[in-house]
Amino acid sequence: MSDQKAVGRPRSAEVDEKLKRAALKLVRERGYRDVSISALIAEAGVSRQSLYNRWHSKADLVLEALTDDTEGLVQLPDPARAGSAQAALRDFLHGIFRHLALDGTTLRSLIAAAQEDPAFREALRTRFVEPREEIVTALLARAQSAGELPAGRDIRMLSAFIHGAFWYRLLNGLPLDEDTARDIAAAIFAP
Repeated sequence: MSDQKAVGRPRSAEVDEKLKRAALKLVRERGYRDVSISALIAEAGVSRQSLYNRWHSKADLVLEALTDDTEGLVQLPDPARAGSAQAALRDFLHGIFRHLALDGTTLRSLIAAAQEDPAFREALRTRFVEPREEIVTALLARAQSAGELPAGRDIRMLSAFIHGAFWYRLLNGLPLDEDTARDIAAAIFAP
């Protein structure tokens, strides 16, 4: 057995953070398409190799930065604290929608990039979409167990309806606001 050490310096968390901060800052200021790799590394003050040692593409970097930035939003809401499962769903959606006021254009750009790159599409689905779907599905399952949703309703399909409404409105530039969150939650919990 060999005692060979890994070649090169270990990855620096500081460099990771510099690149992610630079990505969010520039994408929010200029838009996804108008941010080059050169601009990212200049803003972060790191080398091109530092970026490519960590991410395969600009899309991968921006996705990780956006995912990290929204981590606090991706938590199962507590219906007891909100008053009901319907209110918890409304509050969860409203939190997501508030964030999209800042990053909706970025997310639309990432969706467009995913259409051209199957590996990135898979990353977007598993790292960004699925965690949010799991939260909504868990919330609906708890609501069903508590009797707030009829036992016969298919919670996976209800989750798909919620996400379908969200993505449709996002991709078409329609409002995603408190009223939309309330309306979606009310429709899901309607008798």
